[in-house]
Amino acid sequence: MGALTRVLETLDAVLDVGGLYDPSRDRYDHHQKGFAEVFGHGFTTKLSSAGLIYKAIDAIDNGINRYDIDQPPKYVNNTHLSSRVGKFNLDWTDPDQSSEKENEAFQRAITLAGTEFLDSVRFHVKSWLPARSIVIECLAARTDIDPSGEIMVLDRFCPWKLHLFELEQELKTEPSIKYVLYQDERSKSWRVQAVAKSPDSFESRKALPSQWRGLRDDDLSKETGILGCVFVHMSGFIGGNHTYEGALAMARGGLKL
Repeated sequence: MGALTRVLETLDAVLDVGGLYDPSRDRYDHHQKGFAEVFGHGFTTKLSSAGLIYKAIDAIDNGINRYDIDQPPKYVNNTHLSSRVGKFNLDWTDPDQSSEKENEAFQRAITLAGTEFLDSVRFHVKSWLPARSIVIECLAARTDIDPSGEIMVLDRFCPWKLHLFELEQELKTEPSIKYVLYQDERSKSWRVQAVAKSPDSFESRKALPSQWRGLRDDDLSKETGILGCVFVHMSGFIGGNHTYEGALAMARGGLKL
């Protein structure tokens, strides 16, 4: 048994070293041959040491490509956590490459990563999970809004897009939601938003009618035959009306046209 192994054996928990994954003993390494632990629930990315504890984002740490095809991305994201932590490394031109200075940089990296983790926990507890509950309830009530089942109304605004995609798959919702209605918190007018084809797509499942796009106010109300219209975006992904009834009429019109 080597000196390092003897030291590790005395510790309560070991992360990212030691060549052992054994949660019962709080050993969380992912470098050893044969390690293949994944998140589960349909996710197949191999976990790194952080993910073994927190189910974090681990593909970067395991050297997994973002794309299956041999094509470069259209743009590069240099603001992910690994990149920001990497910026704490000592500059190679710095004449002081001492272990003391390296440890200082490491402590700054720990503070950054720890703060981001706690912020993420707070977000999921205070925002993400409550929003999911709201979307579940509103999705279940969709046929009360319109017999088509393709219009969902949020009784209060919340982050809904990713929840909707996930819940539709989990609950096998048919037909899929085409429009989501919600009230603008500042103006108190209503929005009718076309649902995108996928979470990372700008293309809508059913954009608002082309003849409405780019029109505003009275011109739009005249074209739609619906009172109180405010606007429809040039792409047709969103529109507005002064009242809930008007926004619902716009969504129903969008389904028919």
